[in-house]
Amino acid sequence: MHIISPLDQAPLGQYTATPAAEIHSKLAAARQAAGEWAQIPVQTRAAKVAALNRLLSKNTDRICQTLGLCGGKVPCDALLGDLFPLMAQLEYYRKHAKNILAPKRVFTSPLMFPDAAAAMERKPFGVAAVISPWNYPLQLTLTPIITALIAGNGVIYKTSELSAPVGDLITELLAELQLPPGLTQQITGGRETGQAMIDAGPDMVFFTGGLAAGRAIMQRAAQHPIPALLELGGKDAMLVLEDADLQRACNAALYGAFNNSGQVCVGIERLYAHRDCHDALLAKLLDGVAKLKVAPDQDVGALGNPAQWAIIEEHYADAVAQGAQTSGPLQRDGLFVKPVVLWNVHHGMKIMREESFGPLLPIMAFADADEAVRLANDSAFGLNASVWSRNIPAAERLARQLQVGNWAVNDVVRNIGHPGLGFGGVKHSGFGRYHGAEGLLAFSYPVSSLTSRSRSEVEANWFPYGAERYAQLRGFLDFMYGEGPIKQRFLRNRVALQSFRRYSGIYPRQIWHNLRALLPKRVY
Repeated sequence: MHIISPLDQAPLGQYTATPAAEIHSKLAAARQAAGEWAQIPVQTRAAKVAALNRLLSKNTDRICQTLGLCGGKVPCDALLGDLFPLMAQLEYYRKHAKNILAPKRVFTSPLMFPDAAAAMERKPFGVAAVISPWNYPLQLTLTPIITALIAGNGVIYKTSELSAPVGDLITELLAELQLPPGLTQQITGGRETGQAMIDAGPDMVFFTGGLAAGRAIMQRAAQHPIPALLELGGKDAMLVLEDADLQRACNAALYGAFNNSGQVCVGIERLYAHRDCHDALLAKLLDGVAKLKVAPDQDVGALGNPAQWAIIEEHYADAVAQGAQTSGPLQRDGLFVKPVVLWNVHHGMKIMREESFGPLLPIMAFADADEAVRLANDSAFGLNASVWSRNIPAAERLARQLQVGNWAVNDVVRNIGHPGLGFGGVKHSGFGRYHGAEGLLAFSYPVSSLTSRSRSEVEANWFPYGAERYAQLRGFLDFMYGEGPIKQRFLRNRVALQSFRRYSGIYPRQIWHNLRALLPKRVY
């Protein structure tokens, strides 16, 4: 694989795909190391991994330069899109991982389970396979890696083949963390290598990428079977109500649509504005888009994937052919594409239905809040959305009607960078969550426990059975869940409850006394 820079097509290196046999050996090494790693206390694991922040801070300029060379990013986007959310997540887990993953006691009814205690605890899966995309190769690789590690797993990981140099940088940074040897393993290659990673038999898969690739990953994982978490992109809607601050909404839309040249899974791909403010907002957008600077060190960088140009061109041409008006022609200089605003659009156009993943912003008018919700939900995707209004309660009520995994009011994109909020989608945007407590829970599985301290030689549900045992159990069932006030249920099943002395040592009089002490007076 010959890697070239989207900035100037300069060569960045030559890479060879990791052979299947080597993937198996890397997985075995990670699994062996994971056994040792899982025995280390959560707080210690989190502290070791969080030391990565010091390395990221020390190497910030180098990291931003590498992200620019590999993905066409401008330096500010490398900071905001890759480093800031990653470092915030590391600090959040350093502070909260211990409590999130701590065993939790579960209420246990003294009548159903006398002399017993119940709890839930979390266990790591073993080895997580992380497969990441080219648009945010540092953040979308390291965030699941650090989450998996803190949860107690080993990791094998593969960046997009377009971002192989970033994968090398990640490997170099992880090597300085003093983790058990072999705990993290880099895999290099394209689609076939990703398939081989899954066929090697990791214990879970975390994939970020497109819908078609996500379906293939899920199908592959199902053959083994292993759990898969999928984040598959979106067609995110921005809803601007008539009372919104239009200048703030305009600035947010320009950032949300054209940040990283539109190559953002939660970027604004559909803008809906109330008909009373549509024209005024459009005028502001046209003025704003004309001022954006497209250059390596300015506002908008280059496309990170040359293949994306064909999709952008197709969506633009289809919209124009169906009557859309535009802020200008679709222009490119190498892989630098001039952002375009489009209006007079409708849902019959590809630009309103398919993920463009490029610097195109269509704007469409709606009549009222009901139509806004209907239009926003008329999509196969459901990742993120935003609602804009000075009436915060009304905006929140509207946002709760949207079929998405995440939403924000009067802000855009930034909500997914909140380290305490789980992130993920619904519908074709995938399933599963990472970030926040949800992330650590997703990279571990729950184990339920029940410990009995009973000294009885037999339990009520054990043999022997028979008509008498049935009557006793039937009475207990009626007492617990039957009709009528609890006192009435107690009195009519007193004889059956008396039989439970043998198993629990609890007498009916004690049961009634305990219930009177615990339950509100109005229950009787």
